[in-house]
Amino acid sequence: MIDLRSDTVTQPTAAMREAMLRAPLGDDVFGDDPTVNALQERIAQITGKEAALFMPSGTQSNLCALMAHCERGDEYIVGQNAHTYRYEGGGAAVLGSIQPQPLAQNAVGEMALTEIAAAIKPIDCHFARTRLLALENTWNGHPMSQDYLAQATGLARRHGLATHLDGARLFNAAVAQAHGGPVADSVRRITDQFDSVSVCFSKGLGAPVGSALCGSRELIAKALRWRKVLGGGLRQSGVLAAAALYALDHHVDRLADDHALAQRLAQGLQGVPGLSVRSAQTNIVFVDVADGRGPALLEAMKAQGVLATGLIGLRFVTHLHVDPAGIDQAVECIRRFMASHAPNSVQGTTPSGVY
Repeated sequence: MIDLRSDTVTQPTAAMREAMLRAPLGDDVFGDDPTVNALQERIAQITGKEAALFMPSGTQSNLCALMAHCERGDEYIVGQNAHTYRYEGGGAAVLGSIQPQPLAQNAVGEMALTEIAAAIKPIDCHFARTRLLALENTWNGHPMSQDYLAQATGLARRHGLATHLDGARLFNAAVAQAHGGPVADSVRRITDQFDSVSVCFSKGLGAPVGSALCGSRELIAKALRWRKVLGGGLRQSGVLAAAALYALDHHVDRLADDHALAQRLAQGLQGVPGLSVRSAQTNIVFVDVADGRGPALLEAMKAQGVLATGLIGLRFVTHLHVDPAGIDQAVECIRRFMASHAPNSVQGTTPSGVY
């Protein structure tokens, strides 16, 4: 099976499993799991923050960040289609009593700076208190530009707001923007602009579980309490942290391979009648399928051992379990279907996609 639904489907490699097996363990709720502590120190150093906190999921990491930055009745500014607003169960409002202020985004995930500024509320008892700006990187496979990140976070700071980055695929963005230089420097160019950063280990990095929230010691202390409240206090979680440490050592630079395979897929589908392909910059490719043929195409692909996601449009995500032969098989499967199901007229449709 060629599974292109998401990079969350990755499973630990044999070497990663060995690292998990040999990890020294303790009780992380008591703060004495040495492998968890090593991971937290490592990811804090990588992101340039004072401290970090290992979390079971990116959703919990983002929620703890929002609840650490904001108090009951506060507000955070976020994109209308951002994961923290749209795809995380409304946790900020439901559990944190934090009001989201969603704003429209363009094709690369940017909110207009003028709209961000206009959304910041004056200090007045009639309004929620605007406390935080939240951004997301990558955005549908596109690394957000350094210029935009600098402008948006600079605007937030001038208005006294904190800034949080949902960096679920931070390392994909950093690899794409390294341009041959050290990936570590590319990571810091992104993270230095934010007060807190959530990093996911269970996507392109290939660990089975886990994310980390990175920020100041004060922020992480607040987040630790919220992690406990939300049920995220694990015990011998070093067995999971070991997988994340292995991923940081062995799976970061190889993300470039995933990006190359996504480009191979996009190029292989270019020019196919009835398809509109969005060029890949990292490991995600979106394809608009004309004339409502998306669901039938998904079924035909599945029958031939290729999985993707989408309703009418399609989303393909490359990862460490996909190779060039698998990409070529997926391309051939899609080309064959489109050639045999060509309608008389073609109309564009809009893709859908989440993590």
